[in-house]
Amino acid sequence: MGKRTRKDFPTKEEGRGNGEIPKVPVFIMGKRYEVPASLTIQKAFEYAGYQLIRGCGCRGGICGACGTVYRFPDSHKIEVGLACQTVVRPNMYLTMIPFFPANRAIYDLEEIRPDLESMIKLYPDVMRCVQCNTCTKSCPMDIEVMDYMAAAMRGDLTKVAKLSFDCVMCGLCASRCPTEIAQYHIAILARRLYGKYILPKSEHTDAMVKRIEEGRYDSMLNNLMKADEDKLKRLYNEREIEPEGAGEDWKPKDSQYL
Repeated sequence: MGKRTRKDFPTKEEGRGNGEIPKVPVFIMGKRYEVPASLTIQKAFEYAGYQLIRGCGCRGGICGACGTVYRFPDSHKIEVGLACQTVVRPNMYLTMIPFFPANRAIYDLEEIRPDLESMIKLYPDVMRCVQCNTCTKSCPMDIEVMDYMAAAMRGDLTKVAKLSFDCVMCGLCASRCPTEIAQYHIAILARRLYGKYILPKSEHTDAMVKRIEEGRYDSMLNNLMKADEDKLKRLYNEREIEPEGAGEDWKPKDSQYL
């Protein structure tokens, strides 16, 4: 994370009343800044002059790259959240932790089985979970992390996969765990095993893969790659858009590329 000069940012933002949004004090890396009260933590960093080289990612709560910890004056509690989702509040003392270190097991899905034995062999620390629920309280996606850890300890990979489906791998659960477990790595192992060995095969997906391998879409892709910018814009603007509320059986009128 680097610094940019204040001139790189607007001095006013669209707001209410006199044209400026009220500002609130926040403390970034221990230094006090005044930032508009409507900003997320991520935008507040940039408004204050920081250039986010890492920890910015998708900016929409999908990639989990902007884990942040913060506190308020006279509070013993450490708060956590994603910087792209969390709106600043007065007197936040905060810092971003874009990457939390956690050991990741190396494995080949073709050589392991979907059972508790494989889970324990790759991540023996799964059995250290004490069900304190700190991980769940730390999750910005409101995932029941403690519950899927309990399922992992039983070898119930289906439940682990379903409960952890919305995980964005931010690592905030691991950062607060008193037994130092990397819960999100355990969850993604369960989802991979579930997808390969347990989840019923999709006939639709298999059929699509076969069409791709047969070269059905090669001509279309080649034409797109040769098209200039104006043609690409026209194709995009003239495309048939799926109607709002359309059912799963909806298909476009031109179905030659389906």
